[in-house]
Amino acid sequence: MRGLDVAKDEVSPAPSVAAPPEGGRRIIAVGGGKGGIGKSLVSANLGVHFAAQGKRVVLLDADLGGANLHTCLGISAPERTLSDFINRKVETLDQLVAKTSVPGLGLISGALDFLGAANPKYTQKLRLLREITRLDVDYTIIDLGGGTGFNILDFFLIAHHGILTVVPEPTSIENAYRFIKAAYYRKLKTAELAYRLRPVVEEAMADRGSAGMRTPADLVRYVEEREPEGGARLRAELAQFPLELVVNQCRTREEHQLGPAVSDACRKYFGIPMRFLGSIPYDDAVWQSVRRRRPVMIDKPEADASRCIRRIAANLRSGSELLERNGG
Repeated sequence: MRGLDVAKDEVSPAPSVAAPPEGGRRIIAVGGGKGGIGKSLVSANLGVHFAAQGKRVVLLDADLGGANLHTCLGISAPERTLSDFINRKVETLDQLVAKTSVPGLGLISGALDFLGAANPKYTQKLRLLREITRLDVDYTIIDLGGGTGFNILDFFLIAHHGILTVVPEPTSIENAYRFIKAAYYRKLKTAELAYRLRPVVEEAMADRGSAGMRTPADLVRYVEEREPEGGARLRAELAQFPLELVVNQCRTREEHQLGPAVSDACRKYFGIPMRFLGSIPYDDAVWQSVRRRRPVMIDKPEADASRCIRRIAANLRSGSELLERNGG
């Protein structure tokens, strides 16, 4: 990564719109630095698992312009999609929830026929983000598109749990760090606006060479030294960064052990925790279930991949319970 260089944001960052959880409601966003790394696999199968546990779950396909989560679930493309919400043909996301074959599991399909949905206007995005937080279910699971665009990052940052999915390949790991860095600075920009810290942050960026700053964690320390109260708020805001990790398609013991190493590097460089939820093995049952258009948790519930997804769900749920006890 290239130190502290930050690209100029062309639009204002979306404010934090995720409300405190009511009755245990949780938003989970599943993202990553590129496509083809298993985001939809993780999203769909977590949804199936939580619904099987008696929870009310909505899967939201936020891969705007490239929605395919309905195919993973083996259902036809719903008649109503996010394009209807963006175009104000419906007023609430509840009106878009389509039933699936799994009791308790609904799907909000991404826009399939509206090219403008891939790049919604700022006001359209804010309306969508706010409406996501109002869905009256136990779990809203957002399946994000690949990349580090502002829209993707804003969906990721409203979540209580942001799951970063990677595969054990150098390009995937590099893209994952790039995603974390982009999301981190998106969060930082929102916080600096909220707490009027822009002057001291700009001073830090201009002075980073003489101040010995090499990482984002150094930047936070610099702000704390000059604006103790604002710096403490900044640190508290960044401590709520919703970051967790799943490593997919592992073939060897070393690949299964990659997660803790990535998490440790994130903590050292960014100064924020990244919880490793678990790994998923490379499993023929997965691609076979994809061909049959059935989530592997339904198609092959005893497969190694299904077993590991259940363990990831248990770790995720324990994290939710901890957040609830801490009021987060």
